[in-house]
Amino acid sequence: MLVLGLETSCDDTAAAVLQDGNKLLSNIINDQSNIHSKYGGIVPELAGRSHIDQVHKVIRCALESAQVKLRDIDLLAVTVGPGLIGSLLVGLNTAKGISYGLGTPLVGVNHLEGHLLAIFLQKQIEFPFIALVVSGGHTDLYRVNNFGQYQLLGRTRDDAAGESFDKVAKMLGHKYPGGPKIEKMAVEGNAKAHKFPRAYLEKASLDFSFSGLKTSVKNYIDKLQSSNGLSDGDIAAAFQEAVVEVLSKKIIMACEQEGLSRVVVTGGVASNGALRKAVASVCSDSGYESWFPDPVFCTDNAAMIACAGYQKYKNFPASKADLLNMDATASLLL
Repeated sequence: MLVLGLETSCDDTAAAVLQDGNKLLSNIINDQSNIHSKYGGIVPELAGRSHIDQVHKVIRCALESAQVKLRDIDLLAVTVGPGLIGSLLVGLNTAKGISYGLGTPLVGVNHLEGHLLAIFLQKQIEFPFIALVVSGGHTDLYRVNNFGQYQLLGRTRDDAAGESFDKVAKMLGHKYPGGPKIEKMAVEGNAKAHKFPRAYLEKASLDFSFSGLKTSVKNYIDKLQSSNGLSDGDIAAAFQEAVVEVLSKKIIMACEQEGLSRVVVTGGVASNGALRKAVASVCSDSGYESWFPDPVFCTDNAAMIACAGYQKYKNFPASKADLLNMDATASLLL
C-alpha cells in the first residue's frame, strides 16, 4: 500500500510517500523559518499563505522523489489537528480535493498521534510503552497501549518545553526558532554555574510547568544589566539542564507508576542532544529501554502522518473520511 501523507499543522509544509507502513520512499519538508524569524515567532496568517503557495510543489516533489504518480497512491493521510486552523485547512482541503477527484480513500490524523507513532518508521516497538511528546506546542506524557489506544498521564499546565526554549533564546537576543540556538550555546556554557528552579508540582503529579522557570531566567537576565553575572552560554546550559532534569524524572515516575520499562521520546525537542543523552542515561540506570526517532522525524514531518494514517486505516477500516463533514480542529485532543 502506498500512502501519501500531508502535514500543514503549523509552519512546515510537508509531504511524504510511505509504502506498507514502514518503507519511506520520500519525505519532503518546506521550512518557513526564514519567513517568521524576523517576527520572533510564527505569524499564523503568513504561515497559511506560505502553505497555499508551497503545498502543491511539495506534493509534486514527494511523488517525483518516490518515483510514483498521484494515481498510484492507495491512501491519503492528512493532519486535521491540533494546530493553526488556517494552516490545517490548507492541507486538509488539498487532500479532500485529491480524494474527491481520484476516489482515493482519505483518513484524518491527529498530529500528536503522528508524533507518538513516528518511532515505527524506524523500529517496531512492543506495546505498551511510555511516550513523551515534547515540542513547541506540547509537553505530554502518554501510556501507549496499542495503535489508537492512548492514555494521557500528564501534560504541561502552562508553557510547553519547546516554547520555553524559544522564549529564553529570544531573551538572549536570538531569533526564532530558538531551541537549536539554546542547545548550541549550552555546549559552551557551564550548567552548574547557576541552578534555576524545577517545578515538580504536587507529589506524584505527572504534569509539567515551565512558566516559573522562564520567569526566573528573565529576572536573572534583567539583573545582569547592572552586575557581572553568567555568560549567555552558562544561562543557556543552566536553563536547558532545568528542563531536561524535570522531563527525565517525570518519565521515570511514569514508568514506575504504570509498571512499564519501555520509553519513547518524540516531538521537536526530542532532537535535543542533551535531552536524548539524559533520558537514555536515567532509563539505563533504571533498567529501562529508550528510543528516539531520528531528528528529521522528531520535528513536524509528513512521514509520521503517513505512518499514523496507515495504521489507522489498517486497524480501523471505518476511519475512512466523510469528505463533506471532515473538518480541521485547532485544539483537537488525542
